[in-house]
Amino acid sequence: MTSAPIAPAIAPAIAPGEWRVRPARSTDLPAVLALAKLTGGGFTNLPADEGALARRIAWSDASFARPEAEPHNELYLLLLEEVATGRIGGTGMVFSRVGAEWPFYSYKISTLTQTSKELARTLRIQFLSLTSDFDGASEVGGLFLHPDLRTGGLGRLLARARYLFIAQHRARFGDRVIAELRGVMDAAGHSPFWDALGAKFFGISFPEADKFNAVHGNQFIADLMPRHPIYTDLLSDDARAAIGQPHGSGRAALAMLLSEGFSFDNYVDIFDGGPTVSARIDDLKSIRGASEAEIAALADAIDGPPQLVAAGALHDFQAFLSPLADDARTLPAAIAEPLGITPGTRIRHVAC
Repeated sequence: MTSAPIAPAIAPAIAPGEWRVRPARSTDLPAVLALAKLTGGGFTNLPADEGALARRIAWSDASFARPEAEPHNELYLLLLEEVATGRIGGTGMVFSRVGAEWPFYSYKISTLTQTSKELARTLRIQFLSLTSDFDGASEVGGLFLHPDLRTGGLGRLLARARYLFIAQHRARFGDRVIAELRGVMDAAGHSPFWDALGAKFFGISFPEADKFNAVHGNQFIADLMPRHPIYTDLLSDDARAAIGQPHGSGRAALAMLLSEGFSFDNYVDIFDGGPTVSARIDDLKSIRGASEAEIAALADAIDGPPQLVAAGALHDFQAFLSPLADDARTLPAAIAEPLGITPGTRIRHVAC
């Protein structure tokens, strides 16, 4: 099996047209596996398991090929690719509808207030409730870049390309969209939240639970997780401190999500306690601010700031940075021609 190689350990200064985002293909499996081995665990959407990744790519390919428009249970896997070389530098995913096969579980952080007049004391007790409030929502996830490519705006290109993909295929997605961020864990991949809670009921370590979930799904949570609220005061100090906090490597991703219009409403992941954020799809900045145009001409050079541009549908989708001119009807030929964009191509574009 052949594939474009994974990007090397050199951080590029991103230039318009240098990188694009496009759908994954079966031949990308080795490069995607190489990226998965760099995640360090806890990254459920990108397991370092060749068989599981092959199934995800096949699932994605079938989703792109599916003729029906309404959301069912699709995964769209997108890759960051260097145009000139075909090197793969990152992944991003869009799920059309969570909770389609089994409930999508989260913990909701709530507070119970109790007062004793005799003791003149008021207690505010934080607790976690198992919910499936996000069933039916779409999800963006699986955002991962090679560690040496996390400068120059590549992460922002990959993240925002997912929103233009949703806009290009709006009927395939729901009214709301969520994003789960990896929670706090140590260098060995152990989660203090899991160790204080999940491990008590499942009898396995976080790396074992994480791998099982990545390969087999989280139905085992429905089978064994207690239904009663969990009082956080009964957890360890480390576990309480981890609730709602992202992994150190995910802070930039959280900032991008919040700037895009997502908000944190006290939902956290049931495995590692990481934050889950949500938004109305049509309120996302990249979708609300996008415009459509038809390319009329190609030019030798165009001055001006680049925009995020998307073209094509489903398997032919691609997103990239480029300056535009003449009311977004003219593209630089040096960018358009390697991407197969010609006069008559419809694009969707939004300011960077």
